Amino acid sequence: MKIIQTALILIFTLLVVPVFTYFFGIPLGEKEWETLGVLMKICGFSIAYCFLVGELTNNNSQVDKYWSILPIIYAWVMAYYGDFSPRMILMAILVTAWGSRLTYNFARKGAYRLKFWEGEEDYRWEILRKKPEFQPRWKWTLFNLFFISGYQNVLILLFTLPMLVTMQFDGIPLGVWDLVVSAGVLFFLLIETIADEQHWKFQSEKWRLIREGKLLHGDFAKGFLDKGLWAISRHPNYLGEQGIWVCFYFFSVVVSGQWLNWSIVGAMLLLILFQGSSNFSEEISASKYPEYKDYQSRVPRFIPGTKGEPQRNPAPTA
Repeated sequence: MKIIQTALILIFTLLVVPVFTYFFGIPLGEKEWETLGVLMKICGFSIAYCFLVGELTNNNSQVDKYWSILPIIYAWVMAYYGDFSPRMILMAILVTAWGSRLTYNFARKGAYRLKFWEGEEDYRWEILRKKPEFQPRWKWTLFNLFFISGYQNVLILLFTLPMLVTMQFDGIPLGVWDLVVSAGVLFFLLIETIADEQHWKFQSEKWRLIREGKLLHGDFAKGFLDKGLWAISRHPNYLGEQGIWVCFYFFSVVVSGQWLNWSIVGAMLLLILFQGSSNFSEEISASKYPEYKDYQSRVPRFIPGTKGEPQRNPAPTA
């Protein structure tokens, strides 16, 4: 199954890549190790919380709720230990802008409740739980511990760690390239914002018509959005998310002068995660909407201007 294969690749990469990339770039100093220790304690608490609450409530979207909040905490912790240098403040503000927008987007979908352990669960977890690969129940418990709660929390920490590299170069003033990287982050943030807004309006109207028992017409009868940014990319929101953190990594390139350093791990693993996540989402969409396979063949998965995926002909029957 693709989702299990992706999870295994991600966990393997998480173990191997840091060892490899550690040899690229300047080793962490005492202050950076102290900061990393604080961040790891926060991450460890979040893993334990998400796992236990997910098991007790059978709602495995606990990590989803904190995906947009934890990076803000991590960023300002690093800014504090970095003596609030101009570059650290700039990076923390960018992370805060990203996280605030994404938290709002989660909130309007019902992710947060007064009973904070409740809230809307990602529909994909329910589908995945019912798969034969996760029967009996203990298999899902292990998946929740090592992938949903463990791996994803570690990944959230990893893609913010280019800030830890910049702490080692706090004497270098902000320059033109910092502004270029910031512009890249803001550009992809805008892409993600527009894509989420377009999708929200489409889904809100579709479900309003369904609740009122009205006949779905036009694009709503098709079931999925293929207009606006969604006409040139099947996942423009995912494109924006990946672009933000790839650009964020380049802050570490600007200050270190090295194209490759260990903090690239977070961006790399995020790209792999979104490949697997989009595979699973599209598997569900293709099974629900008859026209989705044609959409896949016409529109590229992420990057506009690239080719869509050719439709596979069904295997001949005897």
